[in-house]
Amino acid sequence: MGAPPVEWWLDAYFRWLRHPYYLALQSAAETYNAAPQAVQITQVITDVPRREISLGRVRIRFFVKCRPERTPVQQPATPYAPIRICTPEATALDRVRYASRIGGMSRVQETLRSLLPAFRVPALKRALDAEGIPAVAQRLGYLIDQEGGAPLAEIVHRWLPSRI
Repeated sequence: MGAPPVEWWLDAYFRWLRHPYYLALQSAAETYNAAPQAVQITQVITDVPRREISLGRVRIRFFVKCRPERTPVQQPATPYAPIRICTPEATALDRVRYASRIGGMSRVQETLRSLLPAFRVPALKRALDAEGIPAVAQRLGYLIDQEGGAPLAEIVHRWLPSRI
């Protein structure tokens, strides 16, 4: 591929840059077996704009988010190097937030269908608190409800402010 896999060196790269990051969007969904299509570009969220990186056939696209360190992440045990991956709930919120840049709401819903079984109520509440954007939460709640996740959609509804 012209370079080692991104998962082997991404954490060390961001420690060297001294910036927060996490594997996100479709790249994170793929780690939860919720990617209906093969991921061609690794998607990473960080706190400052960065140019896309191309190393051989490896490509990394960066998305900017204010205070990404607040987003709930997991660090799975990997044999090569640590890596920060957002939780399934945070993945869904990010996919809604960046829908226009990743293929639209139909692509978000397609992935959400596979992610829903991995959702946990406490983790959903943490992700909503970390994101803190009612419009994104509303859209996610609607999509969850459309996929038959009424109890989870009710959690989102209760999180929303009384007046939007």
